[in-house]
Amino acid sequence: MATAPVFVYEGLAEHGGGALTLDGPEGRHAVSVRRLRVGEAVVLTDGQGTGASGTVAEVAGRDALTVELDEIWRDEPPRPALTVVQALAKGDRGELAVAAMTETGVDAIVPWSASRCVTQWHGERGAKSLAKWRSTAREAGKQARRVRFPRVPEPMTTREVAAGLVAGAAFAAVLHESATEPLAAAPLPEDGDVVLIVGPEGGVAPDELAAFTAAGARVCRLGPTVLRTSTAGTAAAALVLGRTGRWS
Repeated sequence: MATAPVFVYEGLAEHGGGALTLDGPEGRHAVSVRRLRVGEAVVLTDGQGTGASGTVAEVAGRDALTVELDEIWRDEPPRPALTVVQALAKGDRGELAVAAMTETGVDAIVPWSASRCVTQWHGERGAKSLAKWRSTAREAGKQARRVRFPRVPEPMTTREVAAGLVAGAAFAAVLHESATEPLAAAPLPEDGDVVLIVGPEGGVAPDELAAFTAAGARVCRLGPTVLRTSTAGTAAAALVLGRTGRWS
């Protein structure tokens, strides 16, 4: 039996129950692409932790339908929270990384303008790239049936990552192929924030590594092989989520 499709409904947390109208791009996708009909089950989310289940009560035209809600619930933020600082990647590798990490369960994905990134975000191009990452996280969140999508904030510099994320984390690690400490054996907290830093294809520069370790980050390796920047974050996130019990 197929699972009910997920759609985003802004303001779901303030909805009191009963029926609601799903329109706009989400309604159009439900009616014209998914071709939902009266009586079919749907799941709604605001992407911020509120979810609802219901059935299609009426279809109006090609871009709107009425959903009769059966249940509304609230998912509390999981602990420990997991943030991945992802170096900007060329081509579509950034979006691939965002999609995979969203499906894995990462809570925040921070674009990082590392010094060795081939791609740098500036002006209109940067705004479009950030919008793509956010859209990717939203669509991957729906696909993964998450009711709380990962946050994708504005890009950060090395100094901002060190002072704003690493310094306040319960655990922070820079993934580095020359490290001797395996992430699989590093002591992880039961609460607080876990921050993982993934460098670009050219690697983390020595001054960046120094800034992160000075702020309290450990330098860890994933395994005997070197992963690409588009896959390292997903592998590390899966390891951490499994070890902290969030996958149990």
